[in-house]
Amino acid sequence: MKVVVIGGTGLIGSKLVAKLGEHGHEAVPAAPNTGVNTLTGEGLAEVLEGAAVVVDVSNSPSFADDPVMEFFRTSTTNLLEYSAKAGVGHHVALSVVGTDRLQESGYFRAKAAQEQLIRESGRPYSIVHATQFFEFVKAIADFSTVDGKVRLPSALIQPMAADDVAAGLGRVTVGEPVNGIREIGGPEQFGLDELVRKGLAAKGDPREVVTDEQAPYSGVRLSERTLVPGPDAQLGEITFEKWLAQQ
Repeated sequence: MKVVVIGGTGLIGSKLVAKLGEHGHEAVPAAPNTGVNTLTGEGLAEVLEGAAVVVDVSNSPSFADDPVMEFFRTSTTNLLEYSAKAGVGHHVALSVVGTDRLQESGYFRAKAAQEQLIRESGRPYSIVHATQFFEFVKAIADFSTVDGKVRLPSALIQPMAADDVAAGLGRVTVGEPVNGIREIGGPEQFGLDELVRKGLAAKGDPREVVTDEQAPYSGVRLSERTLVPGPDAQLGEITFEKWLAQQ
């Protein structure tokens, strides 16, 4: 089966391409550095020819409100249009657990707009909502640092390894379209403050993590369960301790 992975040279995309290839599928990475640009349409018709599935794991180069909205609206509209012309039978998109609960953020408003375009396209689709990745713990610390201290609430988070994200995406990719949302998450829950504290300690990062229930996450005030998936989520196997030991 030919699968085109938009964003296929990035963190998740490259892992997904490798996993699909291991299972005998023709997985084609598509990104600006392979001559495919979803914003301009360059290379889309050619790469999608003969594809059974397209998987979109691309992300905006800017997270500022207007550029990120423009990115997801334009790229998704183009991808749906070119996929329809090519007769692609399944549109899979990677999104985020809690997107509908994070609408104070311009980034998550853009992700919601992306999902709406896919739902309303009339194309068979699957939207995969993943929890935060272990790989981004340092980034969370960086954008939450104020005067040298990391300020985070104790709201729950159920993060997962990028390898588990790719595995969960792969299962959806080779299955029938769900025409809805499939949630995937990690095997354990942490307080957000606790997760980052553990991650920084393991890296030898001396920053203090201060528990502050009023501190925003990506500009949003969290409730206890904003970032955790529902009871039907498919859970990965790699624990945070195991992932840290592999680094």
